[in-house]
Amino acid sequence: MDAHQASGISTHSTMNQEMQMKGMFSKSMLTMVVAATAFAMAQPAAARDDKLTFPIADAMSAPAAQGKLDGSVKFFFSGQTAPAAKQTFGTFTSNKKTNAFNKSDKEACEWTFLSAMIALQDRAKREGGNAVVDIHSVYKNDEFKSATEYECGAGKVMAGVALRGTVVTLP
Repeated sequence: MDAHQASGISTHSTMNQEMQMKGMFSKSMLTMVVAATAFAMAQPAAARDDKLTFPIADAMSAPAAQGKLDGSVKFFFSGQTAPAAKQTFGTFTSNKKTNAFNKSDKEACEWTFLSAMIALQDRAKREGGNAVVDIHSVYKNDEFKSATEYECGAGKVMAGVALRGTVVTLP
């Protein structure tokens, strides 16, 4: 065998070794990626679901509330005295959620509270009522009654408010 042939065999052998090493490296990399992904997926989710309370007055006076609640329907929260109803149309629940990404808990909860109040206002109008009485929070079906506060569920990406009230006609 001459020097040229020896050189060719040596080069071919070296290329085979390099390819085998690359193959082993990519297989071990793939194994590590799969193992890390499986481990990450097996961990419990770090989802946040905090029950928070905020003042009703703050949400009702927020700039976003101006003009949305038109005054044609009166609202009475649990614990507030309302005149005796002339007619009762039923009890209704409004369950609203909003994207909480890049918002403070209070901002997201106020926005969601307002959406729930608008839904109660619209329902009262549809039913023929002029008021909603005994409004209270029912987040995850847990009742929270207060004349001054509402309850909101706040997480990393979503916020939710559920309100329940009775639609009536007041004198």
